[in-house]
Amino acid sequence: MEKLLFNWRELKATFWFVPVVIIIFSILLSIGLVSVDGSLETPQDGLVRFFFVKSADSARSILSTISAAMMGVAGTVFSITLVALTLASSQFGPRLIKNFMYVRLNQVVLGAYISTYLYCLLVLNAVREGDDYSFIPSISILVAIVAAIVNILLLIVFIHKIAISIQADNVVSDIADFLSKQVKSLFPAKMGEEKDNCDNIDPAAVISRYKNQITIKSPKSGYFQYVDSEALMEVITKKDALFELYFRPGAHLVEGIKMGVLFTNSTWEEKEIEKISSQFVVGKAKTAQQDLEYSIDQMVEIAARALSPGVNDPYTAMSCIDNLTTCMCYLAQIDFPSNYRFDENDNLRLIVDTLDFEGVMDAAFNQIRQFSGGSPAVIIRLMEAMITIDGFATKERYKQALIKHAEMVLRVGKETMSEKNDLKDLKARSEQLL
Repeated sequence: MEKLLFNWRELKATFWFVPVVIIIFSILLSIGLVSVDGSLETPQDGLVRFFFVKSADSARSILSTISAAMMGVAGTVFSITLVALTLASSQFGPRLIKNFMYVRLNQVVLGAYISTYLYCLLVLNAVREGDDYSFIPSISILVAIVAAIVNILLLIVFIHKIAISIQADNVVSDIADFLSKQVKSLFPAKMGEEKDNCDNIDPAAVISRYKNQITIKSPKSGYFQYVDSEALMEVITKKDALFELYFRPGAHLVEGIKMGVLFTNSTWEEKEIEKISSQFVVGKAKTAQQDLEYSIDQMVEIAARALSPGVNDPYTAMSCIDNLTTCMCYLAQIDFPSNYRFDENDNLRLIVDTLDFEGVMDAAFNQIRQFSGGSPAVIIRLMEAMITIDGFATKERYKQALIKHAEMVLRVGKETMSEKNDLKDLKARSEQLL
């Protein structure tokens, strides 16, 4: 079930899915409305007559004009989208192109224009005029006019959205919002049951109870995108086995690499072993569904580019630090998932590679610190971030990770700050933590 949800979310995130759905709807709508036009007689008198076309020439003219205009505007929308993607790629990094493609408004606008074109084309084909038989789908034409008006409004909204979507602050804010939602959905993660205290577990002693070992290899090369944890736990529990997984989502795998080891006292058929491998999704690119570091890396990439000599935009880098600080303050208050997962009867079934607080801190701040040399404002902001996160840290090991990063930031400051007053400010802040 989890794997189906993963595929469904990936399908919805593609650039073509929503436009195709809208196009199919427009085709069905055109067929339905033409049928309604054929069975109903449109009003001839009163105010209503101004909204319905009674001339076949007028009907063809209106539908032809709308369909031609929609295709022209669709080309404009394509051009604007490509320009925005080019700017995003050059300014923020190529990995952020996905974010712009996944914007629902862009997909809706593209689908609306193409579907309106097809709708007008199909309705135009239904118009008939002759001595024996004439058919003018007045209601269908009225709907086409309304769709054209809506599309004009959509174009205005689309241009406004594109104009603000390529601004650095908005890009960083959007990633931060997604990161915040992702953190709250992934932590604490669920993969079987988790005991409150796993420090006393001796995995070697548990493994020694099993006689056989089966190596599970990666089915293909690519990035580890997703694991169906519920199905994996069900398969392993049913066979009374233990599985140790060496990688977590986000890791790069090579075909045939040892992903993990299955410990068991029973014999497994090839189909059963393949059922284990089928619970892992390996693809060409990273996804954010189970990989927290993927979203963090996007934010770090923006900061790294902003700190490059060619761009030299410390304000964008500081904005990234601020948003990463918000995320880390939340993570500093929670319990990270354990490496050990148990079934309902408290039997150890899974040993997995999980993120810890120090690892997330490294992913969030290491590269920014490495690129921040020579930018006192960014170095000082990094130290302030450590102080802020420390105020939310609930565990001693979290505080030790913060002290480690604060010491590294202080060393960078001492090595690269030439102004004594800047270094004095940095040391004054570091004293609050160190």
